[in-house]
Amino acid sequence: MTQPPPGYPEYPEYPQQSAQVPPQYPQQQPQPPTYPQTPYTYPQVPQGSAPIPPQYPQTPPQAPLTPPAQAPAPAPAAQPAPSEDPDHPNHINTDARRVHIASQQRHTDATAVGNLLLYLPNFLCSLAVVGLFSALFGKLAFVVILLWLASGALVFHRPTESALARRLLHLRYPTPQERAKIEPVWREVTARAGVEGRNYELWVEDSDGLNAVAAAGHIVGVTRFALNELPNGELAAVMAHELGHHVGGHAWSGLLGYWYALPGRMAWRVLKAFSVVAFHVSRAFGCFGVAFVVMIIGGLAFATISTLYGLPLLILGVPYALAAVGRRAELRADEHAAALGFAPMLASVLDKLHQGEQHEQASQTARNGGVPVEESALSKLLSSHPDYHTRLHHLQQYLQPQRPY
Repeated sequence: MTQPPPGYPEYPEYPQQSAQVPPQYPQQQPQPPTYPQTPYTYPQVPQGSAPIPPQYPQTPPQAPLTPPAQAPAPAPAAQPAPSEDPDHPNHINTDARRVHIASQQRHTDATAVGNLLLYLPNFLCSLAVVGLFSALFGKLAFVVILLWLASGALVFHRPTESALARRLLHLRYPTPQERAKIEPVWREVTARAGVEGRNYELWVEDSDGLNAVAAAGHIVGVTRFALNELPNGELAAVMAHELGHHVGGHAWSGLLGYWYALPGRMAWRVLKAFSVVAFHVSRAFGCFGVAFVVMIIGGLAFATISTLYGLPLLILGVPYALAAVGRRAELRADEHAAALGFAPMLASVLDKLHQGEQHEQASQTARNGGVPVEESALSKLLSSHPDYHTRLHHLQQYLQPQRPY
């Protein structure tokens, strides 16, 4: 007999609605809250009187913990450097203008010719030294002598000049700032002289002294002090002086003579060092050794002098003669600068050089215990520059005002 399935509870029935009815909300906008309206009354100000400012509580100010920093005093106006001061009495106008180039750019004056002639004994001694040295090459000896004679052309070779400027004179090319200062001055100098300025190279020496140099065939150098401290008129006078050395042929003749005298000078230094060593060695053997060395050296010297017809004796006086010619060349260069209109500026430069010499003499006197140091007569004869008073004396004709005719 089958049993009936268990019964399950039945869920209650819910009323069936035909459509959903949305809830009804009151159709009324909420009103903002109301505040009591209290009118504000402004204070009555009499007509024509100033308005009364608002009153704030009076609180005494507190003293600052640290005193206020004082404002720095205004710095004095910077004074322009002498080289850039247009109001300096030795300032010149360097505005570019037309340049009239002279037909004759250079010449060889009497001082240049005299300088070459005075170097002739040195040249002959150097030729003898080169001849002895060339004997080591046998059949090529003549070629060695010709190469040495042709080497003088290197004086006018631009790369060789640059090497000499760097190695011997310790010069360098100017920086862009320095070039901006020196080129307008050089253009003014060459314009007055009628010289093509591009034929020369401008160099600078890192020195705090007042100096300039004319070297080889195309080099004009000035010190950093002269470039930065001198007014442009005085710098132009210095450069015009050096241009006078080039125009007169002093620079190339001096370097050419020095070049051809170099082998003889080197041989002289070797002989001098050998003589000193031989003398010290001979002292170990007493008076006999010293006398023997003296006789050997004396015999060689006498044989050399007699063989070369006494020319080596002339070499002893050559330095004094060259110094005299050099002093004359300096006066010629001063006249060249003065003729271009730079006489007052050049006199001012000479005055500064003289003051520097006096200061150096005072320093030497102080180091010597207050005893003045006198310059010997031989040192004066070997000086390559005239003294201050001589140079100023030769400038007087250019410093005096011209009388109208």
